[in-house]
Amino acid sequence: MRYAETGFNLEIDLTRGNIERVETDPKETELYLGGLGTNAKLLWDRVPPEVEPFSPENLLIFGAGLLCGTPAIGCNRTIVSTISPQTRLMAFSMMGGFWAPELKHAGYDKVVLRGKSPDLVYIHIHDDKVEIRDASHLHGKGAVETQELIRRELKDPKLQVSAIGLAGENRVFYASIEQGRSSASRLGIGAVMGDKGVKAIAVRGTKDVNVARPAEFFELCQEVLKYIQHREKNPIPGVMPILAGLGSPQEMKVHDEKWHTENFMWGNSRERKKGFWNDEIAESWTAAMESMRTRLISCYNCPLKCGATISPPGQPTYMMKCFSKLTYTMAAHSDLDFGLRIAQKATEYGVDGFSTPQVMAFALELYEDGILTNEDMPGLPSDNEERFHWLLDRIVRREGIGDVLANGTYWAAKEIGKGAEAFAHNNIKKHEQLPLKLSMLNPIYFLMYSTGEKINITQIEGQFPQAPFPKREQREEFVKDWIQVPDEKFKQYFLDWELRGENSIPYYPTPEMTCDIVDWQERMHYIDDALGMCAGLSSFPLKPPYHIHNYPKFISAGAGFDMDEDRLTQAAKRYRNLVRAINIRRGMRRKDEAPPANHWKKRFPELEKELLDTYYEYKGWNNDGIPTAATLKEQGLGYVAEDFLKRGILTGGDDEASSETAPAEQETA
Repeated sequence: MRYAETGFNLEIDLTRGNIERVETDPKETELYLGGLGTNAKLLWDRVPPEVEPFSPENLLIFGAGLLCGTPAIGCNRTIVSTISPQTRLMAFSMMGGFWAPELKHAGYDKVVLRGKSPDLVYIHIHDDKVEIRDASHLHGKGAVETQELIRRELKDPKLQVSAIGLAGENRVFYASIEQGRSSASRLGIGAVMGDKGVKAIAVRGTKDVNVARPAEFFELCQEVLKYIQHREKNPIPGVMPILAGLGSPQEMKVHDEKWHTENFMWGNSRERKKGFWNDEIAESWTAAMESMRTRLISCYNCPLKCGATISPPGQPTYMMKCFSKLTYTMAAHSDLDFGLRIAQKATEYGVDGFSTPQVMAFALELYEDGILTNEDMPGLPSDNEERFHWLLDRIVRREGIGDVLANGTYWAAKEIGKGAEAFAHNNIKKHEQLPLKLSMLNPIYFLMYSTGEKINITQIEGQFPQAPFPKREQREEFVKDWIQVPDEKFKQYFLDWELRGENSIPYYPTPEMTCDIVDWQERMHYIDDALGMCAGLSSFPLKPPYHIHNYPKFISAGAGFDMDEDRLTQAAKRYRNLVRAINIRRGMRRKDEAPPANHWKKRFPELEKELLDTYYEYKGWNNDGIPTAATLKEQGLGYVAEDFLKRGILTGGDDEASSETAPAEQETA
C-alpha cells in the first residue's frame, strides 16, 4: 500500500483524447518527495529544451503535494508546472483552496496534460470516472463564472474546479488559473492551459488517503494546531502588522498600509510617492475594505483566514488574498475602491495580479512619454482609472495595442522599440516582479531576487527577519523561543545584525552569512512545494509551526519511509538543482541573474559580484551558475551531469561551462 500519496498519475493526451491511469515509482517519491520535486523530474525526462511553451510536446502538470489530503493542517497546495511563455524557463506556481486534496481523494497525485485539443474542452474527474467534455458553451466565460456553470451542469456543488478566463483562452503571457479562493498566477501557466484547449479541470473524490502511522501523525498535527493557536495569541512585536502573525500576509484583515505606500515604490513608477499616505486616505481605504469585505475565508483544513470574499456594489462577489488588494490601486495611484473593483474584473479574465497592473502602468508611461501615441491607442479615455479598465479589456482580448502588451513588459518593449526597453525596468528573467523598490541594497534580498527560480520574492523570503531590530535587547528577546532555526549560528547572525545608515556599505551580514540565510529560506520553500504545504505556515512567516525539525517526522509517519533532517535537506537540494538544470538546459546563465537595475537606490557592484560568486560556490555551482558534475553526482543527479557533458554545457572540467553550446535565447514572442 502507498501512504500519503495515491501512487497514480492521471495522464491525458488531448490530441488523441486518450486517458491513462499511470502507476508511479515509489523510489522517486523518496528521492523527490512529490509536488514540485516530482513535477520537475517529469519535465526533465519528457520536455527537452527544444520544446517551446506552446508546443504540443510541452506538459502542463497539476501536482498535489505529498501530504495533501492527509490531516496535516494547512496542507492543500497544487503545484502547477510547465514551460513559461514569458520566461521560456520552468514555471511552477502554487494555488491553495481545496483542489489538490480533492484530487488525492479521487485517487491521483497529478494530472499531466500533453498535446492540444482541437476544440475547447473541460476535464471532469470523479474518482475512477474521467471524461473530456465539450466546453464550447464556456468560450469567453469568466474563470469564476465557469466554475459555477460546470457545477450546475454536472449537478455537483462539491466539485472543485480550476479554470481559465478569457486571458488564458487568448494566450496572454501572464494569464492565471483561478480556483475558488486561490489561483496559480505567475509565469503564464494559464496561457499554456488555454493553448492546450482546456477551459477547466473539475474534480470530485470520495476515496481515502492513507497514512502510515495514524496515531503518531495525528499527534504531530495536534502539536502544530496548539502552536498555531499560541502564535495567533502572541504576535511578534517589532515587525509590520501583516507579518506579525501566521498565514499569508494578512492584507484582508489588516488595514495599516502606511508601511507599503510610503516605504516602497509601486507599479511602474521610479519614485516614491511621498506623503501619499495620510489619515484621510487611511480612513477611506478602511471604509472601502470594510464595506466590500463580506467575510474572511480559509483554505482546506486550515484555521487561519488569509483571504476574503469581496462584494463590490453592482458586481459579482469574488475571493481575494494577499497583495492584489494593493497592486492595481498603487499602479494607478488611486484609491482602494478602484483597486477592489478592477481586481474583480481581472479575476474573471484570469490574469496575474502582480504583472497585469505593471503592464498597464508601463503602457501609460510610454504614452505619457510619447513613445505610444493616440494612433497606437485610439479611444484611450482621459480619466486615469478608466484608462486601466480600457487597457485591461484590450489586453485579455489581444486587441490593438493589447496584443503587444499581452506578452508582458519585456517582450512588448522589444516589439515597440523607440526606447521602450528603458521603461520595462521591473523584470527578472523577463518576468515582472512584485512591484516594490527600496532604498539601500540588502545583501540577503539581492541573492534571493537574483537566484530565485520561482522568480517571485514572496515565494523565496521568510523565516529570517527582513530587517534588524533597533535594540539588542529586542533581538535577544526574539531569539529566546526561536526553535525553528536549523543551526544555532542563525541566532548569532541576528543578534549581531544592527541598523546601518543609508550611506554605509551593507557589509553585514557577510557574504558567507548571507549564503547561509538565503539557502535556509529557499530550502524551506522548496520543501513546502514538494509536500503541498502553505508557505504561510512554514517557509514564509517568522517562527512558523512547520519547520526543518518536525517535517521529517511528518514525512516518516505520513508516507512511511525513513526521513531525518539530513535526508530531507538532501532531497530538497536534489530537486532544487533539478529545477536549475532544466533552466540551464534552456539557456539560463549568470547574465540572467540580477535584480532590476533600479530596484535599490544605492547599489554596490563589487559587493554584488562577491555575493553571487560566494553563493555559486556555496551551492556547488560553477562561476556561470551551472551545477558542477561533482555536485550533480553527489546529489544523485548523475543523469543530468551526463546530459550536460553531451550538450557541452559542462566540459571535461567540473568547474567549466561552455557558453558557446548553450541554447540560443528565443527572441520572438
